[in-house]
Amino acid sequence: MKIEITEALWIDDHHQYTLTELVELSGLSAAELQHLVDCEALLPVAAEPAASLDAAEARFGAHCLALARTASRLRNDFDLDANGLTLTLRLLDRIRELETELNDLRAQWPHPAR
Repeated sequence: MKIEITEALWIDDHHQYTLTELVELSGLSAAELQHLVDCEALLPVAAEPAASLDAAEARFGAHCLALARTASRLRNDFDLDANGLTLTLRLLDRIRELETELNDLRAQWPHPAR
């Protein structure tokens, strides 16, 4: 019997993280995270475009931390390079959008009488 230990992390929706904190908490390197930011797979919490932000000043929401941890697991499980990781995160995000849209449309349909 193999016992796997999984790390748990309590995420506060209102807390913002620096790139350094994301590196520590996600398991991705600073270069990998910066690539995800450059490709807009991870978006900092700011009104300015990501390209104009200094990486040291960028702040990221809890959603970005969850995405970065998911990216780390995907990279490790499927041996993805930075571009494959970006594509996978974008596809997962699109799937979530489509599922939300489908659920909204289903909610608008009249339910048949039973």
